[in-house]
Amino acid sequence: MRIILAQPRGFCAGVDRAITIVEKALEQYQPPIYVRHEIVHNRQVVDNLKSKGVKFVEKIELIPDESIVVFSAHGVSQKVEQDTLERGLQPIDATCPLVSKVHLEGQRYAAKGFEVVLIGHENHPEVEGTLGQIPGPVFLVSDLKDVAALKIRDPEKVAYITQTTLSVDDTRDVIAALRQRFPKITGPDVRDICYATQNRQAAVRKLATLVDLILVVGADNSSNSNRLCEVGIGSGVPSHLVEDPAKVDPEWLHGRETIGITAGASTPEELVQDLIESLREFADLEVSTMDGIEENVHFGLPASLQEAEAATESESV
Repeated sequence: MRIILAQPRGFCAGVDRAITIVEKALEQYQPPIYVRHEIVHNRQVVDNLKSKGVKFVEKIELIPDESIVVFSAHGVSQKVEQDTLERGLQPIDATCPLVSKVHLEGQRYAAKGFEVVLIGHENHPEVEGTLGQIPGPVFLVSDLKDVAALKIRDPEKVAYITQTTLSVDDTRDVIAALRQRFPKITGPDVRDICYATQNRQAAVRKLATLVDLILVVGADNSSNSNRLCEVGIGSGVPSHLVEDPAKVDPEWLHGRETIGITAGASTPEELVQDLIESLREFADLEVSTMDGIEENVHFGLPASLQEAEAATESESV
């Protein structure tokens, strides 16, 4: 059986940064460290951090006074930020810089008097955080029906922003519908779309031309992992989400000679390798990696954490 690995796949710079922030906070402040929401949507990552003394909570009220709290990569609302400070908690912001950029874009449009349309998935933590970062009315749309139902006060002053885990292809039809209804609508350049989302989906489309089955390693609650599966299916190749590499359904493999493997942006490479080992139980494998984009994006740590580290180093000298 041939295995072809997608390139790129797995961790993006925002996820890598968020996990590093939590690990460095553990070193700097000692456990327990609290994280609001899962730092990223991956059970193995979360369980590993739990074993080191990280406590994940959904509500700020559940965190003891004066504790360290890390905001997840998905971002939080201004209310959560305010509640954190009022409680005397010490926040460390692990919001992905690309998500923060969307927040700033929305705030800029709102400050100019524009009504803002957010293209995204209802109840996704990133969307909830973005909705809570922009003053004034923000309209959430997920599909063409939502666009048709929009009631905008001034069609001359409307702007749109997008959830980062949606690619150019994901948003194309909705943006086209928005432009048709509101010809003066303004929005970010396509270059502002999350590079990792775009690159991983493009890699799956290329992978689909080479294989007769695609396995996506990722969590059930990972938006970008589920979308990779949908992209594979949309490209005409049977595709399945694999949360636990040890539980691959043998029926998926029946009659398949070449299998493509990719992983969501919140999935560690270790799980990809675990899946390969699981597949060795069914056949001898020939493993190769598809040609693709080499990502060299790196995001720096929050200033508060850098300053704390520097102070500790200076005290130890």
